[in-house]
Parts: sequence; structure tokens; C-alpha cells
Amino acid sequence: MVRDVNFAEIKIGDTASMAKTVTESDVYGFAGITGDFNPVHVNAEFAATTMFKERIAHGMLSAGFISAVLGTALPGRNTIYLGQELQFKAPVKIGDTVTATVEVIEKIEAKNRLVLRTTVTNQNGVLVTDGKATVMKK
Repeated sequence: MVRDVNFAEIKIGDTASMAKTVTESDVYGFAGITGDFNPVHVNAEFAATTMFKERIAHGMLSAGFISAVLGTALPGRNTIYLGQELQFKAPVKIGDTVTATVEVIEKIEAKNRLVLRTTVTNQNGVLVTDGKATVMKK
């Protein structure tokens, strides 16, 4: 279900989240859509030789979960994504359940814009992605 939160009703501190377990299909699908076949994502033998010791999901896959929250929960329908700052703090592994959360930290009334802290954590509460998004609510 896609929410449509009215701009006037949004307050500083409002939050929304979604959780998803990252599957092998998600990683291969993302690689196919983007063309990013870096072997750390798709080749188990190669990934075993890296500092991660196993395949990891693309960092931008976790950023996609942030986009999902913005477009379906807060602010929801008619949200235009204007910008995103990201830092990838820890790897996301196949089988991890990640939770993307957005929190309103600034409201720019004159332009119907919001600035939101954006985070993704894994099932152990480890921050894997940290950032800040700017959106416009139509």
C-alpha cells in the first residue's frame, strides 16, 4: 500500500521504515538491471578472496530500499527525489534482513521540500548505510 502524506501534516521527527531480506535473486537482479557484475557481488570464489570472505550486495541496493520508503511511506506518493548523500558503513550480505528508515530533519515550506536522515541497518542493528535525502512533495 502506498501512502500519500499531506505536506502540511509532516513534522520534524516523523519516521517511516521498511524491512527486506536480501536474497541471491535480489543481487543478481540488481546486477542485471545496472550492469554491475563486480565479482565481489556475483562470484563466490572471487568474493572468498576479499576482505568480506563472501559475496556482498551492491551498496546501491541498500540505497534503493531508502527510495522505496520515500516513495511509498514518507512522504509517499507524488514524492520527487532531488538528492541523496550516502556513506556505506558495513557490508550487506545475502540473507541479511535490512531495515531502511527515513526521518524528517528539515521542512522547507516555501518549496514543499523535506530533508530526511536516511539509514539502513541490518538484523543486528549495525548501521550499513547512512545519509541524507532531499525530496519535494507535490
